[in-house]
Amino acid sequence: MKKIVWFSILIMMLVSCATKKAPTVSVVTLAETTTSWNGDMLPNYPNGTPKVTVLKITIPPKTKLHEHHHPVINSGIILKGELTVIDEANKVLHLKPGDVIVELVNKVHYGINQGNKPVEIVVFYAGVTDLPITVLEKDR
Repeated sequence: MKKIVWFSILIMMLVSCATKKAPTVSVVTLAETTTSWNGDMLPNYPNGTPKVTVLKITIPPKTKLHEHHHPVINSGIILKGELTVIDEANKVLHLKPGDVIVELVNKVHYGINQGNKPVEIVVFYAGVTDLPITVLEKDR
């Protein structure tokens, strides 16, 4: 009788091990586009030695960023907080956690954190070694 009980336990353990599914990889496309957030076509990549830059930017509450432009294609994802982006034509984009932005290239814009919590955004820049990723505008 003991052998039958042990044999039954062994079979149950083997069956439970065999029925566990292996974890699967999940891939979700967050952005795939040929245009920036305002609908402008993205430019060709600049000539030169490729350089990828990834920044985690934290914007304090109630902060307006300086007007600026990017000479290179870039995209970001909001991790925390809410950000409002405004372009030179006064088009507005509101972003919340999980939202992706494909930024404007060579167009002046700025962001505002109007909330009471910091905004965290990770931005990926696809540039070249001799080109800045961001250019601040002179006082306009």
